Amino acid sequence: MSDHSWMPSSPCGGRCIPRSPESIRRFVVVVRAASALFAIGLLPLLILIGLFWPRVRRGAATIGARLLLAAVGIGLRVEDLRSDREVSRTRNGSLVVAGHISWTDILVLTPIRPARFVARADLVDWPVLGLLARSMKVIPIDRGKLRALPGTVDQVSATLREGGTVIVFPEGTTWCGLAYGSFRPAMFQAAIDTETWVQPVRLRYVDTVGDRTTTSDRTTTSTCFVGDETIGKSIGRIFRLKGIVAEVALVAPQAPGHDRRDLARRCEVSVRADDVHDRHLHPIIERAGIDPKATPVHS
Repeated sequence: MSDHSWMPSSPCGGRCIPRSPESIRRFVVVVRAASALFAIGLLPLLILIGLFWPRVRRGAATIGARLLLAAVGIGLRVEDLRSDREVSRTRNGSLVVAGHISWTDILVLTPIRPARFVARADLVDWPVLGLLARSMKVIPIDRGKLRALPGTVDQVSATLREGGTVIVFPEGTTWCGLAYGSFRPAMFQAAIDTETWVQPVRLRYVDTVGDRTTTSDRTTTSTCFVGDETIGKSIGRIFRLKGIVAEVALVAPQAPGHDRRDLARRCEVSVRADDVHDRHLHPIIERAGIDPKATPVHS
């Protein structure tokens, strides 16, 4: 068996996805489709450029991510809340951590800073995103195989030692954005072993025009990739959304310290500072009396 008792899971599913989100007109769908086809056709060229000129590989991945993000119609707003001194701590590489909502998270975070991602092992086999993943040299992780986890941590450590940046999603699985899981500490060990600062990132998607069946701060679950939805169905649904913007905030980096569980907790508190868990969407959590902000961090 590949699954184990520590396998990440979330209660999010179909009920978390708005039933009637604001949709774009057919003409806009055609424009987006043309943009997506252009981006898909350009990705192999960007990968080829990266093979011959490794120094521009990450820049090529950034271009590809921006093109695909524009094609699916998601806007991007980035707010840097760090001081100059805090920025300097991550200038020569860092471990970037964020909550995980959707496959679109990769498209959102790639343009912000060139980096490698720790992502599900089968991502390279996905249509379109697989090409982008290969160009970025994604570090694959199979969370169903617990014994393989130390090897993945070693790969992250090696990249950090070389001064690179690695982006990880410590929840280990996707949540809808109105509920969220604890940051698991395993990947934080790489930051401790290499004495690398950790950059927490707050990520949310907001609906700027539609009927917000969400919290008062406009956070939407429209982009979430949860439950039994297939990647094809998710792409088709998100492709038709209107007025969705990804908001990213870079907050103060965290010193690695000596305890991965403490580091995970510090980063989780930093990322979740303004989050409000919606218990009406998640009766499983409500019945269990679980407060996601107080959920123990697992290895």
